[in-house]
Amino acid sequence: MVLPVTQANNVKVYTVSGGLGSRSIPDWIVRKRKRQLKKDLEYSTRVELIQDFEFPQASNCIRTSRDGNFVIATGTYKPQMRVYEYAEASMKFERHTDCESLKFEVLSDDWTKTVHLQDDRWIEFHTQGGHHYRTRIPKHGRDLAYHFPSCDLLVSASTHEVYRLNLELGRFSTPIQTDGTEGVNCAEINPAHQLFGFGTANGTVELWDPRSKARVGLLNDIKIPASVVDEYNKDPMQISALKFRNDGLTMAAGTSTGHTLLYDLRSSVPYLIKDHQYGLPIKNIHFHEGGETPRVIVSDKKVIKIWDRNNGKHFTSIEPETDINDVCVVEQSGLLFTAQEGIQMGAYYVPQLGPAPRWASFLDNITEEMEENPNRDIYDEYKFVTRKELSALGLDHLMGTNVLKAYMHGFFVDLRLYEQAKLIANPFAYDEYRQKTVRDKIEKERGSRIRVNTKLPAVNKEVAKSLLESKNKKKNGTDVLEDDRFKQMFADPEFEVDTESKEYQLLHPNTVKKRRAIDSDNEDEDEEDEEQQEEESDVDSDDSERMSGDSESEDDLVSKIRKERGMHVRSKKKTQTSIRSDAGKKQKTKPKNGKRSLEMRMGTDGGRMASRNEDRKSFGERLKSEKSQRRNEGHRVSRTALGGMEMSFTPQSRRRRGGGGR
Repeated sequence: MVLPVTQANNVKVYTVSGGLGSRSIPDWIVRKRKRQLKKDLEYSTRVELIQDFEFPQASNCIRTSRDGNFVIATGTYKPQMRVYEYAEASMKFERHTDCESLKFEVLSDDWTKTVHLQDDRWIEFHTQGGHHYRTRIPKHGRDLAYHFPSCDLLVSASTHEVYRLNLELGRFSTPIQTDGTEGVNCAEINPAHQLFGFGTANGTVELWDPRSKARVGLLNDIKIPASVVDEYNKDPMQISALKFRNDGLTMAAGTSTGHTLLYDLRSSVPYLIKDHQYGLPIKNIHFHEGGETPRVIVSDKKVIKIWDRNNGKHFTSIEPETDINDVCVVEQSGLLFTAQEGIQMGAYYVPQLGPAPRWASFLDNITEEMEENPNRDIYDEYKFVTRKELSALGLDHLMGTNVLKAYMHGFFVDLRLYEQAKLIANPFAYDEYRQKTVRDKIEKERGSRIRVNTKLPAVNKEVAKSLLESKNKKKNGTDVLEDDRFKQMFADPEFEVDTESKEYQLLHPNTVKKRRAIDSDNEDEDEEDEEQQEEESDVDSDDSERMSGDSESEDDLVSKIRKERGMHVRSKKKTQTSIRSDAGKKQKTKPKNGKRSLEMRMGTDGGRMASRNEDRKSFGERLKSEKSQRRNEGHRVSRTALGGMEMSFTPQSRRRRGGGGR
């Protein structure tokens, strides 16, 4: 098991109990299923700082004894009180009551004497032997405070009076009359000079001197921004918590709007206001003096916040899964106990807040060890496979049995069975794995060799390339690509440089010359392709000339040309790729004057290149074709590249044609 840890504001907070990692199992299940629980991984690896640190339903209030050996808590249901001993790390005893206890105070240094304020207006006194005495107050009580010098028990209630019960005389004294017409929510006694402090539901704080039995101070001008108050709660602001620091001068007041105000008793204006930002009433305030920096621990129903007392800087926060009823801080340590609306009471350890208490010194080591170990989940023993993978492993015949657990679009299978089936289905898996490992190792060694890795950005590649070249020339040059000031230039397309603009060409004439040289080479390649196309068109034109010969030998010429044309087309398809490759070679073998030597062919007719088959004819055939061409001047028939025919002619008069006329 791993202790759940949170890192709010980079401060580790370990949840020892009361979180997701802890689980409560009733006693009757433990007794009934003891053998089965031995195999339960979560139950067997659980961490219990204090055994049975829980209540059947919820816990209301929690306190530690002044001698530092016991922790006392009250809860429900059934209403009861439980005492835990640190030395034994377990519960000492539990005691049931007739009614639920809202608040209680420890009257002795240990657990033997306690007084409980119950929700039915009864006040019960408990001793070591059990229930000792009970008395009733006129109104429902809200808070308790015990004044040790005078043995007066102060009980604040839903009235303007604060009841005083003197435990030495065993009777009620004259109550303290306050101005809180809506009731007194909290009562607190200053540990330095025994000044009484009462927080009222009217939003005021009254300070009373126990020696003169008179009020010596009143804070009725507590100002909180009205916008914040209206946003969370439309009810009038109340004082819900009050706490004095041991120095006798600092006082903290918590409001129903979720604000904490720090006062110096010599001034009526708070020197620090801290907002909890939940809008819920403040329940508890504690001054922590254990660490190097004095801090304040404030809690409401949802969260516990720890911040610096001097400047209000946030230190960390603890947010349990259930609502918080009470918070108790173990003195001079980083351990906190919480009473929550859940079965288990919370125990949270903050190493940066203070060391672990002496009785739980193992927390300093166990937290780091258990945090490093991986958490073992219940699904770690199973493998999820789809139906296709199941068929590939040859386990599809197990569908419908208890071996496979159907889940969504697949099945859960035992991990050991999956590994055996995979080994049978692919016995060479280890060899493949070994070869893959060797390849990865070789690639890793290759990657360690010295090589130039220049990854150009997507925007302004040419600019980045020129900058990298200039950087390589200068050994101490700065990398502009990694500079935050110019990072957007190579990432945002809006900063892309337009190389076709006239401004760019005027500012960078060298790059324009290089580009023109590259374009001229490309034009040379295009010219060679055009020459090849002209040669093919010349062949077609020669065929059309042959067809325009004498009518006597027209049929013979057509049949002969068709045969020659068919042979030429077949040879042209075979040698087409070689012609293109020869063009690249011709470009490399240029003369020094820059002009390319073109292959000249024999025979021209009217400024056109003659066919290669023309030199195979006899002199008489050539003469006959020239005469027929002169005779049919102005009348020409030619074939197109797609197999069509084109004919052009010049109109003549009948006399010239020899036909006569009118």
